[in-house]
Amino acid sequence: MKKLFALALGLSLLGGLSPALLRAADADNASKKQPKEAEERRKLRKDMLEKYDTDKNGKLDKKERAKISKEDQEKLTKAGLGPQAKKGKKADTKEPDK
Repeated sequence: MKKLFALALGLSLLGGLSPALLRAADADNASKKQPKEAEERRKLRKDMLEKYDTDKNGKLDKKERAKISKEDQEKLTKAGLGPQAKKGKKADTKEPDK
């Protein structure tokens, strides 16, 4: 009888803890992805600055941004760094005009 009770208690505890363990595992996996993506964005930004920052001040002014090729603009947008990506985020949060 004690063995049956111990088995039932063990299974109950395991069933109750398993969702918490799965969430912890998912959180670990998500934290591993972000640094890689952030590192890729940093590298892309650095590459774009090296390529288009003609006055070497570490920023792209309007004239420098105008010279960015369509291909590079697509890369920036895909990485979430381009002006189109920012506009898209703002457009989702705005309410339509009445």
